[in-house]
Amino acid sequence: MADQIKKEGTETSVLEMLLGAAPNVEKELPTARYRVDRLSELAGQDVVFTLRALPYGKTHDLERFTQDADVNILLAGCVEPDLKDGRLMEKFGGATPAEAVKKMLLPGEITDLSQAVERLSGYRRMTITEVKNA
Repeated sequence: MADQIKKEGTETSVLEMLLGAAPNVEKELPTARYRVDRLSELAGQDVVFTLRALPYGKTHDLERFTQDADVNILLAGCVEPDLKDGRLMEKFGGATPAEAVKKMLLPGEITDLSQAVERLSGYRRMTITEVKNA
C-alpha cells in the first residue's frame, strides 16, 4: 500500500507512525534562542531572546495585520524577554508594546527576529520533501 513504509522487516503505516511519534504542536511548540548582536555589545554580555513558534490559529489571526506585521509576529512569538512589560514601554516611551519594540530594536533586528519566529512556525523554509517512486 502507498501509505506503508518498510522498516526493519515490518510494515508500519503512516497513521501508526503519526499516532506514536507526532506531538501535538499546540502543546509542544518549537523554541529557539537568538543573540541580538548590537544589544549584546552595548550591554557587555549576551542579550538573548527566546522565541517560540506560533500555533496555526495565532498565525492566521496575525495575517490581518498588514502594517507592523513583523512587530506583531515578534510580540506574539517572543517568550523572553517579556516585550509587553510596562517597564519597557516606560523606558522607551512607547504607548504600546509595539511602539516600545520599534524604539528599542533596529528595523533589521525586528525583521530577523520575526522571521526566526516564522521559521520556527514552519514558514520561510522547506518542511516537506517530494517522494519519488523507486
